[in-house]
Amino acid sequence: MAYSRKLFFLAVASLAIVQMVMAGDPDILTDFVLPPNLTSVDGNFFTFTGMRVLIGAPPPPTFKVLKASFAEFPALNGQSVSYAVLLYPAGSVNPVHTHPRSAELLFLAEGALEVGFVDTTNKLFTQTLQSGDLFVFPKGLVHFQYNADAKVPALAISAFGSANAGTVSLPNTLFNTSIDDNVLALSLKTDVATIQKLKAGLAPKK
Repeated sequence: MAYSRKLFFLAVASLAIVQMVMAGDPDILTDFVLPPNLTSVDGNFFTFTGMRVLIGAPPPPTFKVLKASFAEFPALNGQSVSYAVLLYPAGSVNPVHTHPRSAELLFLAEGALEVGFVDTTNKLFTQTLQSGDLFVFPKGLVHFQYNADAKVPALAISAFGSANAGTVSLPNTLFNTSIDDNVLALSLKTDVATIQKLKAGLAPKK
C-alpha cells in the first residue's frame, strides 16, 4: 500500500481511537487554554500540520515516531489527548519503554507487529497484530513493539489520554544517564565491564 493512501487510515482511525481514550489530565475551567503570549486565536491554532510529511513519503531507514503532543501542538493543553504515528521499517523495534501519564491505544494501519507489555507481577502479555487490529498498553507499564517481518514495513497510530503522556526509554534511562556503573551491575546481577559495554553501544554516535 502506498504511503499516500495512509491518510485514509489516519482519518478512519482517528475517530475510533480518540473516542476510546480515557482522559488523564486535570480538567480545565475554560473551553481551551491559550498560550500566555496569545489573547485570541483562529482555526489555525487548532490545526496541526506536522503529519503532512507522511503523505507520499517512503518508509524511513530506522524506527521513527511523529508526535502531536502538547510540545508540538499547544492547542492540546488541557484536552487530555495526544497522538503519535509510528513508522517501523522491516526488522525494526520500538525499544522497551513506558508512558508514565497515560495508557496507549495503538491502531495498526499497515503491516504486522509483535507487541507486548509486562504487568506489576512480572507477567508478560504478548500478541501478534495484523492490519486493522487495536491493542492497549496500560498506563505506566513497560511495553514494546517489534516488526519481525524482514521485508515489509509497518505503520501504527497511537492515542494517549494525556496531552503529555511522557516516554521513558528503559535502555536510555538505564545506560545513557549518569547512574553509577556499580549500582547498575549490582541491580542487574552482572559485572561493571558488561554495563560499560551496554553503555558504549547506546552512546550517541559522533
